[in-house]
Order: sequence, then structure tokens, then C-alpha cells
Amino acid sequence: MTAVLLQMQAIIKDFPGVRALDDASFEVRSGEIHALCGENGAGKSTLIKILGGVYPYGTYSGSMRINDSEQQFHSVRDAERAGIAIIHQELALIPEMTVAENIYLGKEPRRFGVIDRHRLYHEAGELLSQFGLAIPLEKPVYELGIGQQQLVEIAKALGRSLRSGNALLLVLDEPTAALTESEVDILRQILTRLREKGVACIYITHKLKEIFQIADRVTVLRDGKTVATQSIKSPECTEDVLISQMVGRELTTLFPERQASANIGNGSKEEGVALRVENLSTYPSEPPRLENVSFEVRRGEILGIAGLMGAGRTELISTIFGGYDGKWMGEIIIEGTPVQIHAPCEAIQQGMALVSEDRKRYGLLLDADVTCNMTLVNLGLSADLTSYGVINHNAASEKSEHYVNSLQIKTPSLEVPVNQLSGGNQQKVVLGKWLMTHPKVLFLDEPTRGIDVGAKAEIHALMAKLADAGVAIVFVSSELPEILGMSDRVLVLHEGKITGEFTNDNLTQEEILRCAAGA
Repeated sequence: MTAVLLQMQAIIKDFPGVRALDDASFEVRSGEIHALCGENGAGKSTLIKILGGVYPYGTYSGSMRINDSEQQFHSVRDAERAGIAIIHQELALIPEMTVAENIYLGKEPRRFGVIDRHRLYHEAGELLSQFGLAIPLEKPVYELGIGQQQLVEIAKALGRSLRSGNALLLVLDEPTAALTESEVDILRQILTRLREKGVACIYITHKLKEIFQIADRVTVLRDGKTVATQSIKSPECTEDVLISQMVGRELTTLFPERQASANIGNGSKEEGVALRVENLSTYPSEPPRLENVSFEVRRGEILGIAGLMGAGRTELISTIFGGYDGKWMGEIIIEGTPVQIHAPCEAIQQGMALVSEDRKRYGLLLDADVTCNMTLVNLGLSADLTSYGVINHNAASEKSEHYVNSLQIKTPSLEVPVNQLSGGNQQKVVLGKWLMTHPKVLFLDEPTRGIDVGAKAEIHALMAKLADAGVAIVFVSSELPEILGMSDRVLVLHEGKITGEFTNDNLTQEEILRCAAGA
């Protein structure tokens, strides 16, 4: 049996009103890929932040040993010196700096005490090429989508790990949440090569399929406790078993059954249309991000938008919502009436809502409390929330509490800042904020990214419930099983154009991928 590299025993970590880890224990062997899974709030990220020195020794109880040597990390640098490299779920990039500058941030090559920019860009280019990543080195990070930012973060951590020469353990917290299948394959190949060199990896993901494709063993956390550790090759280790261990109950179905034809509008064809888009194009970009895109979505319908990264999926829904930063032409028609939308506030007034793919950047005020985040969009829409420009805090709390309860958001109180909630509960706060506006058309951009299977099932059930109530839903997802499991119809984009439109009747992943590739 391979020697034990890392041992974390009887770890307890408390936050105000919450015990995040409760006597959790975890071990990793040299050269293995060890998956760590559990629902949002199970304690995975907290455990990793202790390992990485983010939560220093003394702020938790329990012991940590590396190669049978007791460790007491007081900072992130202590963990790095011990051979630990971590890619956290929250990206640690400087938006205004270029891709190359971010990759070498704090580790810039120097000559005579001055940063050697020629060498910096040359070596950053070689690093990206080694990993098969085609990302412009000179582009500021804020101009990248969330998926490409994730790739830069991965390249940054892997590059540091390989250059240091003392890499023992690489930790990836939801590394593929924003990646396409082809990019996941690239990452998988990189991790396999690192494993062959004896580097261990802790792999945190909600995508159970990935666990069985790459991991050697898996540990499940639930409510801050270690539930089980098992070999992937064990016949008792199945997706159903892992799900049951994670949620503490049987999860009968991830996608609710729906009768699409019964949920889509009444009356004439035009009468049932909630949103129609005609000949939508962006300019003056070359090639255009969107080119002559036309589609419609009816009341009570769930329309899935599929395509590879860079196909224009996010650009499509952000343009309709008034969030595109360039110029566009075309026509947007809401319930039969043409509308002019130049800013998100105008889209909101027309009955549209958008849950963006990057909740931390666009969906939340992280330092503000739950009530503030939940009611912020609604202050100008709901007369009972404000009176003569003054917020009615009692009404705001009552409305927020209603959605906290209905969405089963886990929070100690409504006054807790949302940055203290788990990723899944943060996403539910974003959903609650938009549901409070009672939208006619709801756009969901990667609504279950970084969400555990239990929360995914809850969000899918909520989508079905909203559609049954007559809301038109347009949602983007990089997970084809989710597209097939939730959509009544599917649009496929390739390089800003619609290359396929399907009724979801015996539709296959192969048909979608063929159109997504432009074939």
C-alpha cells in the first residue's frame, strides 16, 4: 500500500452560529487522486482552507501531519513551503492585470531586480501551450469569461507547483465547474501526468461522473463530519451510494418529470409567446459574437441553450437583458410588444430576470446581508418595500424570510453577510432575489454550476414549478445531461449562430455536439 502523505484528524472548526467541521478526519496517499465530495455546506472548502493555511493553526482544533510530521500552518506561505498548491473555488486573480501577469503574480522572473517581462510572457506562453490552453496572454483578466478565468487560475497553480520542484499535493476545489468537456479532458491528462510523477491530488467536485473517471479513492463529508472513505474500484462504490451518503437520504430523481405540451401557453401561437427575438446581431466585433439569431420562448416553456465555450450563449442572454457592453441590432418582442432594452433596469421593468453565471461578480453584494441582497432589485418595483424613499425594513425582512424558507436557504439569520454562506446557498439567494420580482421571462446562466446534487435537484424542481406557473425559462448549461433532462426545446449555438433547434423528443447528446461543433 502506498505511504500516507497527509493526515488530518479530529478537525473541528466553528464560525459564528455554525460548526463547519465536526470531528472530521481525512487522509491522502502519495501519488493518488483522492476525491472529496459532499453537499454545499458539508465542510469541504473549510477543510481545504485549513490545509492551505487560510485558516491558521489555533483557529481550529485537531491535528495535521504531512509525511508523518506534525504541521502548524500560520499562513498560506507556510502551506506552500510544505509543498501544497491549492486552487480555491473563489478565483484569486487580479482583474486589471493580464493573463501572463496573473500566472506569475508574486513569482515574477527578474533580471537585476527588475521584472523581466519578455521572459514572463515567453514562459507563460510555454506554460499555456503545455496545457493545451489557447488564451491571449496580453488580455486583461476582466475581459475573460468565467470559464477562461478558471483556466488561468488552474494554469497559475499548476505552473507554480511544477516550478517549485517540491510539489507534494495539489488541491483543486471545483476546477471544472466552468469548463467544457474538451477542457476537462485536458485537465484530466495533466492530473494523470502529475500522478505518474508522484504528486498527490485532492479533487473536489459535484460532478460524480468525474470522480469515477479519474479518482482512486473518495471521501464523503456531510454536515461537517466524515461519512465514509472508499476505493473507486469497490463494487459497493456507486453514484447512488455516494448520493445517499452525501444527502443522507435517497434521491429518487435529479430531473422532475414534466408534460411539456401541457405547460406551454394557451390560445393562438402568437398569444402564447412570452419572448421573441429576431435577427439579433452584435457589432462591430469581427467575427461578430452573435449573428442573425432568432428564436422564441413560450409561457411555461423551458428552452435550453447549448454550445461550446465561446459559442455566444452568455452573450445572447446578456444582450437581451441589456448587459452587453457593445452595440447590437435586431428586435426584442415581449408578449407581442416590441421593446427597446439598453440597460438591465429596462429589462427588469419589462418583466425579465437574469441569474448570471458568475454570482460573486454580478449577482451578489458579498459583504451585505441576506435581506439586502434579496431585496435590492425589488426596492424600485415593490411599493410595500419603500415609502417616500425610505426602506420598510420589516417588510424587507418578511419578504426575505419567505424566500429563505421556500428555497430552504441555510443561514444562521437574515443579517448574516452572504460571503459567509456556502456556494449553493449563495446561489439560492440570487434565485430568491429574482423570484421576488415575479418575472415573465427568467434567464438562467449555468444555474447549477458548483452546486451539489441535492441542491441541483431542488433547483431543477423549482424550474419545473415556475414553468408550470407560466414563467418562460431560458437557461444555459454546459452539462448536456442537464440540457436533455430539463429542456422542452434546445437551441445550439456555434460561433454566434444557431446551428440546431430541436424539440426534446428522443434528442441525444451526439446530435447536440454535432451542431455545437458546427458540423
